[in-house]
Amino acid sequence: MPVRALATDGLSLEAFFASQRATGLVDRVLQLAMDEDTGAYAGARGYVGDITSEACDFGGAELAADVVCRAAEGVLSGARVVEMLVQRHFPRVQLRMGMEDGQALSRGARVLTVRGAARDVLLLERTMLNLLGRLSGVASLTARYVHAAREGATDVRVCDTRKTTPGLRVLEKYAVRCGGGVSHRMGLHDALLIKDNHLAGVPVAELGAFVRGACERARRLGQGGLSFCEVEVDRVEQLRVLLALPAGVVDVVLLDNMAAGILRECCELRDAQRPGLLLEASGGVNLSTIRAIASTGVDRISVGALTHSAVQVDFGLDACESVGAA
Repeated sequence: MPVRALATDGLSLEAFFASQRATGLVDRVLQLAMDEDTGAYAGARGYVGDITSEACDFGGAELAADVVCRAAEGVLSGARVVEMLVQRHFPRVQLRMGMEDGQALSRGARVLTVRGAARDVLLLERTMLNLLGRLSGVASLTARYVHAAREGATDVRVCDTRKTTPGLRVLEKYAVRCGGGVSHRMGLHDALLIKDNHLAGVPVAELGAFVRGACERARRLGQGGLSFCEVEVDRVEQLRVLLALPAGVVDVVLLDNMAAGILRECCELRDAQRPGLLLEASGGVNLSTIRAIASTGVDRISVGALTHSAVQVDFGLDACESVGAA
């Protein structure tokens, strides 16, 4: 079977994180996370910072503490984000990593150690743990879906969607990569995805011309930065029309809410008429159905649950015995 994939699917974890950082959105997320904890939005109306730590007399003490996993198992994500957080907002805090993003977690695993002025470490604590918890939750759930899918097909790719937490998309999509998934489009700007609502009122007889025109205009609008052109269908007759288009017009066809038997029929049609075309399944995907979907021959399976249903992994900050005067 030919290997069908999008160029971004092959990016290393490090390269993908670099691409997310380059958007500038990670810095904005970290700033917002600090602002909401310190009350920076309050301005002159009140104290800005950690009023509890400022009120406590630490006598200039340093605090060393370990970030420890409380969950039974999972996949780590967010270590690189914490490094950014410390470098940009806590330059006097020393950070030593014990694990890397993408590694398996177990209860009691020591993820990292921080050391610095007690006030700095305590101000850093919750933002750091929240980031690690949320992102590791997404990575852990993704890993479960990837494992289940590959029981049905070893090379199928599990994709995220735009069903993300507002403001956290760049980080949640990175977490999906940590769990072994791949990224779909980042937003409305970087890929064309014609869905059922775009096609409302377009008869099958006019579908080919409509899609071809939209793809051509999108590639001009994208000025070379368009990742791919994709079209959603929910009937085999629509797929037949798209298969008749010239090669290169459509990169991916999204097969929405189709039973496994229909998905298999669509893959057989694709294999016979346009072997290079990617087919993506969506709708009705969960941990109990993904194996059967993967076995039909589709190349990609998009799963909104990776981000909208992930449960946060519990981490704690445990103070070490090495506490003394700065």
